[in-house]
Amino acid sequence: MRVYFDNAATTALDPEVLKEMYKVMENQFGNPSSIHAHGREVRTLIERSRKTVANLLHTSPAEIFFTSGGTEADNTAIRCGIIDHKLTHAITTKLEHHAVIHTLQSMEKSGIIKLSYVDVDCKGNVDYDHLETLLKDNERSFVSLMHANNELGTITDIERVGDLCEAYNAIYHSDTVQTMGHYKHDLSKLKLHFMVCAAHKLHGPKGVGFLHVNHKVKINPMIYGGAQERNMRGGTENVYGIAGLAKALELAYSEMDAHQTYIQDMKSYMMARLQQEIAGVAFNGETDPSKSLYTVLNTSFPEMEMADMLLFNLDIAGISASGGSACSSGSDIGSHVLTAIGASADRPSVRFSFSKYNTKDEVDYTVAKLKELCMVSA
Repeated sequence: MRVYFDNAATTALDPEVLKEMYKVMENQFGNPSSIHAHGREVRTLIERSRKTVANLLHTSPAEIFFTSGGTEADNTAIRCGIIDHKLTHAITTKLEHHAVIHTLQSMEKSGIIKLSYVDVDCKGNVDYDHLETLLKDNERSFVSLMHANNELGTITDIERVGDLCEAYNAIYHSDTVQTMGHYKHDLSKLKLHFMVCAAHKLHGPKGVGFLHVNHKVKINPMIYGGAQERNMRGGTENVYGIAGLAKALELAYSEMDAHQTYIQDMKSYMMARLQQEIAGVAFNGETDPSKSLYTVLNTSFPEMEMADMLLFNLDIAGISASGGSACSSGSDIGSHVLTAIGASADRPSVRFSFSKYNTKDEVDYTVAKLKELCMVSA
């Protein structure tokens, strides 16, 4: 059996998305910047896709900018948001995706900003009182806190963060890559200045995403070279990807409630089966469904010989997952997220992440193989 439990890394392309993309590839090849009929036809397709995204998020199409994915969108929001607004202080956590934390650390190293880290607890929850203290002490900060952690699944209350940022005149960016298409985002109510999407996290194509830029903030382009994306991102648009992104998000919203129920049930089932079959198993991050991303389960296994071979042995058994352990003392190898929440470096961890295509039979097979591996390594 082949089992794919690494959906937080990327997801399988939905057949309906592929069909939409193929139709465009086959029939609409014009350059959208050209003024002739072939170009205008493709320009119309891009703007129709932009409107689809905007309508689903309850915002204006003018606030949606297509990018090459989440990393570019995060970098644009952070670098342009800070530099163009002449900000000198930023706030984040040590749990953020590298697209965020490495960008901010690079800007601090260059002397552009001073960087502060919000405290988090052992489950990855943000200390909102500490966040407020940092905002009070640093006028007009740039705040970057992700909606749900990609390794732990722990969810941050972006409504509460938005209220705090508004109260202290801060600019708020949230990496929403893991929650886009899995939760509904109403940008007419959220007090966010920037949010991002990567299509391949919601059964869309790789190499395309978008950045939402609230009309209340103005930024300069990060990429120059043309008038594309209303002069904000030079370079010929990834037309097929954009069409696929819009279709994937449309499908995600239409099926969201049913998929959430199905996937949450599978996650709960896997937790129960792991606890039944493997002594000493535990879970990193929040497990309360109201506080945890339903697609992610980070599992901590007892100490074992050759712990670093656990993922390899799962792969040999036909099971794709990801993970590792906290960073060892004196070493930067390992998960910065697990290290930040104080997880033991002696316990191997595996992140299982689910999609609508997974089944309980796959869970049973995976748990059985894990039990075998734990017994052999005991």
